[in-house]
Amino acid sequence: MTRSQELYEQALELLPGGVNSPVRAMKAIGRDPIFVSRGEGAELFDVDGNSYVDWMLSWGPLIAGHAHPAVVEAVTAAAARGTGFGAPTEAEVEIAAAIADRVPGAEMVRMVNSGTEASMSAIRLARAATGRERLLKFAGAYHGHVDGLLADAGSGLATAGIPASPGVPVAQAAATTVVGWNDREAVERAVNEAEYAAILAEPYPANMGLVLPAEGFLAFLREQADRSGALLVFDEVISGFRVARGGAQEREGVTPDLTIMGKVIGGGVPAAAYAGSKELMNMVAPAGDVYQAGTLSGNPLATAAGLATLRLLEAAAYDRLTAVAEALASGLRDAAAQAGVPVEVACTTGLLTVFFGDGPVTSYADAKACNTDAHAAFCRALLERGVYLPPSQFETWFPSLAHSDAHVELTLAAAGEAFAEVAR
Repeated sequence: MTRSQELYEQALELLPGGVNSPVRAMKAIGRDPIFVSRGEGAELFDVDGNSYVDWMLSWGPLIAGHAHPAVVEAVTAAAARGTGFGAPTEAEVEIAAAIADRVPGAEMVRMVNSGTEASMSAIRLARAATGRERLLKFAGAYHGHVDGLLADAGSGLATAGIPASPGVPVAQAAATTVVGWNDREAVERAVNEAEYAAILAEPYPANMGLVLPAEGFLAFLREQADRSGALLVFDEVISGFRVARGGAQEREGVTPDLTIMGKVIGGGVPAAAYAGSKELMNMVAPAGDVYQAGTLSGNPLATAAGLATLRLLEAAAYDRLTAVAEALASGLRDAAAQAGVPVEVACTTGLLTVFFGDGPVTSYADAKACNTDAHAAFCRALLERGVYLPPSQFETWFPSLAHSDAHVELTLAAAGEAFAEVAR
């Protein structure tokens, strides 16, 4: 028995399902989880001494790779001064300024500890600002495990085949309307039939796999929000600071009323934020009456890691992230075609998904129609060859600044063999 297997047996007695987050269990690809000992750059090492090229990188936060020296140095220095104070610090002001400088829709920022917390807080603010309760979201979009948003969510819920979650009050779920991504008619019909506090969207959805918006769709959402009096809320937990310096909103030229951020802004340490105009954000306590608080919000370790990471992300970094993603995508398409395996590879700067199907993927319905058995076999085959990718058809790969041309070449060689196995 391997050390990973021993640890998993022990974990099953102590943790629900043996893990602290569902997709880590690797059930969707038909195997037990791998227990990790350490990471270095773009590589991961398990407790049995095996190494992997890591395309998951902690589900996105580690855009600079594992244990980047600048991030480690910043966190070490911060920890030596104290891990938390429950009082304001200079670094909190610095990271808010860095976010406001980068993100078009961010004039003021409130730091929190997770994307779920940021989503919950932004929704509360939207409801307070509009005096409305209903939310409009998209099928396959995951905005954290917030009551009422676990309706037709993607990511881990899609992987586990759970359409919604027990324990969510009926009234909460009933206050959410779900429409299809990229479906203009459905959005317009929903907006005509009810009043919404917010239209909530991942501008670059990445929890049903990467499903990019159709041309003009984000601008259409902006128009529909303005027409109806709803706030437009972009969940950029994944796309923020990854697809461009100012996130998808900068890249697409569409500015939301509120932005939800996470992952990259913590540099691998738990951190998230929500941001918007001064008018809206000044409604948040203590400036206003919309209450939200957190003992560890903006803590010294998170702000240090986040600032160190953001300082690495200038124009040259995005050129590199684009080049790595495009080289990987092109090679995967070629390898699949050579093996006769139908795939659709979705790709943008810093994000990629291999969909196992023979048509374009423009919605959650298209993603669900993919061959998840083939994807599972592909994942298992790559793990056996030292390549670690998200163990779910409904997640994205995360190219990073740490991935070299050699990492891409090794991955493509392994993928060619894995596609051949899938084709048998």
